[in-house]
Amino acid sequence: MKRFWDQATAQPAEGGFAILLDGKPMRMPGGGVLCVPHAPLATAIADEWQLAGGVKGGEMSFSDTPLTRLAGTAQHRITPDPEPTADAIARYGETDLLCYRAEAPSDLVRRQSEAWQPWLDWAALRFDAPLRVTTGITFVRQHTDSIAALRRTVLAMDPYVLAGLGIAVPAMGSLILGLAMTELELDAATAHELAALDELFTEEKWGPDDEAVTRRRNVAQDIDLAYRFIRLSRGVD
Repeated sequence: MKRFWDQATAQPAEGGFAILLDGKPMRMPGGGVLCVPHAPLATAIADEWQLAGGVKGGEMSFSDTPLTRLAGTAQHRITPDPEPTADAIARYGETDLLCYRAEAPSDLVRRQSEAWQPWLDWAALRFDAPLRVTTGITFVRQHTDSIAALRRTVLAMDPYVLAGLGIAVPAMGSLILGLAMTELELDAATAHELAALDELFTEEKWGPDDEAVTRRRNVAQDIDLAYRFIRLSRGVD
């Protein structure tokens, strides 16, 4: 799209903060005005429009404004009915990556236990949601009380945080790592390293694979975006 404004700014508005383009409220493709709950998020959205428009020399697309797209998803798709999104995210607790351990080699078994188990222990204490661990590809059924506790935790979250989790959790295959990010116990880089532990171990043994490296880079970008959006949605700049 062509850039038809000179300045993008954030301003308090009824119900939150609006993003203004030359003083006019930004509207989403569906026609509604974008209004977000926290000033840091509104400012970051305004900044990405200002930057994207300037860098593109007057031409830009919505791919240049990922925070805007996530905010629009939160406002127009999740806020009216958060439950379907929360349910989809919470289901990852039933097959969480951290619960599926290798049988061999011993180096990988040890690394998984040392890196992953503390986060399962953390979730058990923080959310009263202990999760069972298995080896190989054998499915392990989690206790219904634990899954219910995780679902309640996710459902209680702000719709904007849910939008970020909806990116991070599928990217990592772990609800527990996603929840640790929302609690600001894990940053994006560390969460991604934990999620990619098996792949990184294989790379150490056999060397890098170009496709795997590219895929991992793309996943890292998704997790970075999700983590930044979650922080901004919690009022953390």
